[in-house]
Amino acid sequence: MFERENEKLKQIQESLNYNFNDEDLLKKALTTPMLGKEEGIPHYEVLETLGDAVIKTILISKKMEEGEEVLDPEIITKTKQAIENNDTLAKIAHKYFNLEKFIFKAKNQDLLGKENKILADVFEALCGAIFFESKDLKLVDEKIIQRFYKDWNSLMDVSIFYKSQLNEYLQKKYRFNPEIKYQYESIGPEDNIYWIAKNPKILGQNKETLHDFNLKSKPFKTQKKAERYLSPKILKLLKGE
Repeated sequence: MFERENEKLKQIQESLNYNFNDEDLLKKALTTPMLGKEEGIPHYEVLETLGDAVIKTILISKKMEEGEEVLDPEIITKTKQAIENNDTLAKIAHKYFNLEKFIFKAKNQDLLGKENKILADVFEALCGAIFFESKDLKLVDEKIIQRFYKDWNSLMDVSIFYKSQLNEYLQKKYRFNPEIKYQYESIGPEDNIYWIAKNPKILGQNKETLHDFNLKSKPFKTQKKAERYLSPKILKLLKGE
């Protein structure tokens, strides 16, 4: 058991080209809260929060250095939204770092599908751990951010921006936040379910129907992704385009 743990810790440090002075801190960053509570050991929860702030600071600083705050202020908002999107961070965690190979998790925890959040959390915690030990944002940038930053624009899930635009449009139109209600259809076996969102309705303050649409998404691994797929279509219909 300890040999496997030590091998994981050794391999991820080699992958990052960074050696932790405190390997217990690294293990903490890689340990899920479920396993931590089961075994009574430290887990990534606090480091994840720190890492979220560290990643935002570095990425937004990079955009500002590129002059993005002058060229397009919305870029900063979109960057923040992308960082807060678990799918984006999980994609980075897998594609550039293979983090799923190094995580210490409970037996019944799946790192794929709906548990994508774990990959995103560990990625944030790893950034938090490097910063906590080094107190050096440039080091986090060098070891983590620069590895994927050249691909950042293509990594961002643009559908989250459409959902944000739809919510902003509805709030401006109705002076409150209408609820968008979807129906869902599942396809595939239980261990590999895909979701289709369909027939969205926009509900008023008294749950009355303000708008309903005969729309249907493509199949996605999560209901949220299916909903986001329909956001630009709903917005287009609302605007009469």
